[in-house]
Amino acid sequence: MTRLTESVTLETLRRFDRPGPRYTSYPTAVEFHDGVGESEYQAMLGEADRSGPDTPLSLYIHIPFCEHKCHFCACHVVATQHLEVAARYLEYLEREITMIADLLPHRRMLAQMHWGGGTPTYFSPSQIERLYRHILGHFTLQDGAEIAIEVDPRVTSREHLNTLGRLGFNRLSLGVQDFSPTVQEAIGRGQTFEETKELVLHAREIGFVEGINFDLIYGLPRQSLEPFNASLDRVLELRPDRLAVYSFAFVPWIKSNQRRLRPEDFPKPALKLELYLTALDRFFEAGYEPIGMDHFSLPDDELAVAAREGRLERNFMGYTVKPVSTMIGCGVSSIGDLVRGYFQNCKKLSTYYEALDEARLPIERGCILDDDDQVRRYVIMNLMCNFGVDKEAVSRRFAIDFDTYFHSSILRLAEMEEAGFVRNETRAVKVTGTGKLFVRNAAMAFDRYLEEKTSERPVFSSTV
Repeated sequence: MTRLTESVTLETLRRFDRPGPRYTSYPTAVEFHDGVGESEYQAMLGEADRSGPDTPLSLYIHIPFCEHKCHFCACHVVATQHLEVAARYLEYLEREITMIADLLPHRRMLAQMHWGGGTPTYFSPSQIERLYRHILGHFTLQDGAEIAIEVDPRVTSREHLNTLGRLGFNRLSLGVQDFSPTVQEAIGRGQTFEETKELVLHAREIGFVEGINFDLIYGLPRQSLEPFNASLDRVLELRPDRLAVYSFAFVPWIKSNQRRLRPEDFPKPALKLELYLTALDRFFEAGYEPIGMDHFSLPDDELAVAAREGRLERNFMGYTVKPVSTMIGCGVSSIGDLVRGYFQNCKKLSTYYEALDEARLPIERGCILDDDDQVRRYVIMNLMCNFGVDKEAVSRRFAIDFDTYFHSSILRLAEMEEAGFVRNETRAVKVTGTGKLFVRNAAMAFDRYLEEKTSERPVFSSTV
């Protein structure tokens, strides 16, 4: 296997490392606004119900609570040690699920369900089972459905795991970040290798034999090469089925908890690049295959097979093989994707509760896609998933001439093309070789909103 890292230099990093979206959606969440609300959401739920009565959905459930908020965290989290808050939230979450199901009378099949947070295992095992039973009282799981949950080894008990396994969850996602005690002290984490190993071993004992994911982060404060390598040794000892290694998104203007981090503790650009390339090389050596951007999986994993066959999909839950066009989000701050629009729930618990008390869907903001958004979303998601886009397929699908429609985008790709990272061919645009490490840059060339952001305050984290 040819390594992506062979020709990456600090000069390359300096040239192409710039603020940009991660493209979990297009348009991105910074384009969401409060001019989109419940009425638009209800209309598009009705459209989704009519247009695909036998087509499965994805369902995302957000459980925001954590006992402590880590300094590095950029997720929407409510940090509290008062566990009784979970009971009230569960009641309201069930109400929302019922309301949405009532608006989807002909579309109740789920191909994918993901519980994220926060810490979903903040819920007790009995609360997890209650919520799961409530969902299955309104929706049906497709044979082979992916049922995933994010778990924190610090608070996830054996009883939690046994309950999840018995209910049918088949994928666990663990935030590891870095096992170095020095780094964990800097980021306020405190998660040991031993408790992580114990969770993984027990999960495999009870049947999670092909469904364990680890998330790692490079660019964290106090990271250095030797301890990072030692951390990778421990990660690879546990051999998760999938790995993700993310560049730390330092966005203190958005997440005030990150202001507790000291910028002088961050690795310098040359070291940050070395950390990243070290992780990639170690994953290659251990037999993992690259999946889209930042992700890796073992060769027989369904994601690796889909990546080789050019049929990878991407949504707010990450990379997937489930070709599902509609994703429903439930819970505070969750985002739904309904083909022609994105809809985000209220971010404050009090506002979320107030809406449901008034029998309103708790939509706070969103974005309705115009025709141009839909074309560009298709192109960007193909780049992010499969490192290329078929010009002829796009032209047929949207009744356009690709080269004419995207003339300015192709001009913006010139820098990457000159570097050998992109090939603009007659029938396709392809991201090649080392350019795959900078696929976000290629996608940015097709993003019409970015030009409007050039003179504004920072919005996005760096691409590498």
